[in-house]
Amino acid sequence: MRIVIAPDKFKGSLSAPEVCAHLEKGLQRGAGNNLDVVRIPVADGGEGTLDAAVGSGFTRRSAVVAGPTGEPVTAEFAVRGNEAVIEMAAASGLALLPASALVDGRPGSTAARTATSLGTGQLIRAALDAGCNRIILGVGGSANTDGGAGVLQGLGARLLDAAGTDLPAGGAALARLDRIDFSGFESRLKDTRFVLASDVDNPLLGAQGAAAIFGPQKGATQQDVGMLEAALARFVEVLAREIGSEGPSNRAFKAAEAPGAGAAGGVGYAAIAVLAATRRPGIDVVLEFTGLAERLAGADLVITGEGSLDEQSLLGKTPMGVARAAAAQGVPVIAVCGRTTLVEGQAAAAGFEDVYALTELESNVDRCIAEAAPLLEQLGTQISGRLAATTLSRSATTKEDLHV
Repeated sequence: MRIVIAPDKFKGSLSAPEVCAHLEKGLQRGAGNNLDVVRIPVADGGEGTLDAAVGSGFTRRSAVVAGPTGEPVTAEFAVRGNEAVIEMAAASGLALLPASALVDGRPGSTAARTATSLGTGQLIRAALDAGCNRIILGVGGSANTDGGAGVLQGLGARLLDAAGTDLPAGGAALARLDRIDFSGFESRLKDTRFVLASDVDNPLLGAQGAAAIFGPQKGATQQDVGMLEAALARFVEVLAREIGSEGPSNRAFKAAEAPGAGAAGGVGYAAIAVLAATRRPGIDVVLEFTGLAERLAGADLVITGEGSLDEQSLLGKTPMGVARAAAAQGVPVIAVCGRTTLVEGQAAAAGFEDVYALTELESNVDRCIAEAAPLLEQLGTQISGRLAATTLSRSATTKEDLHV
């Protein structure tokens, strides 16, 4: 039997490659090592996208860049030929905030106002140095709300106040933006194509914008949200003046309203307005560069999943993307997860023949998170046992039919 394992990470427990490894170990244990297993770690364009790329033949590279508060961090990206995959969280993610930027373990107000996407721009430049001219930018888990201004700085732009002084990092400082100097902007960008891998469809500004919706998750108070909103609006105004004609048709204004402009604290905006990025659903981008459709050929079963399989999962997350790809080739799909809130009818309607949750083995969620690896192996052995029983049942039925 040929089984394709194509899961996302179990957030807080296991990366997607680790999910693949432990699930295969359990499956093989239950089947006497007689299974042909193909591992394809996947992601939805956010955290885990880099692992998915490396698992599909990209080479892992690294560069020292500025973290979200300016401190140097070593960030990884992936390269295959002239194509690069950059996971924004590796350079500008919430997880990289130092302890000094946290209040009671959570991002503080200062970090919300001053965090920068500078390192992501520097990581793009590292990809250019590696000879890449097609760059996939996976966004998610970012600490900044700077409209992608930091990305532009990392690529050579200067953000200046009325006195001609460079602005400090962060979204709040954009309130003092007077002009943007693109004279030192990276020239290789004109020959580079960008794909913005994001499922976020929020605009940059307004009640559904980057500051209002995502700012509080990054430590912003209500006062901070108002400050960041005004600063981002100023950024749009100045950028519009720098890159095109005046008026609502200016691409800087249009980009601010584009779906996905509010992604990653507005990095989506800079990507669309300045880098001419094409926004695509993250899972579609990942399934394309992993070659999932081609690698499903000859499969008898696909196993996908993520940490929490719930109603949100049905809105284009990794399991649904994998299920659609499998359905297109007539391959049955089951899902594994840490826990699920889906009822049987919902799972079936989504294309899953069955759902296996770690909470079926261990009801304590904290223990499930801490012991996900051995529990996943146990679940894999259980799945193998049920597959074997089903195969035997079908074989017996066939024999009875022949006898008749």
